[in-house]
Amino acid sequence: MPTNLAIDDELLKEARDIGGHKTKKATVTEALEEYIRRRKQLRITDLFGSVDYAESYNYKEQRKKK
Repeated sequence: MPTNLAIDDELLKEARDIGGHKTKKATVTEALEEYIRRRKQLRITDLFGSVDYAESYNYKEQRKKK
């Protein structure tokens, strides 16, 4: 899907240099993938404290059974 974006040239150059990418497209693609991964990780942290678990569950005991 062709897209035209006005991206700050200095930011793009710095991202290319740091990432070692040969093209602008590779730089932007990598940046978007990293952005998406990070946002998904943040959603996972929202679950902390919201999952119910059995106080009596003994994971060490379960390991012995294998």
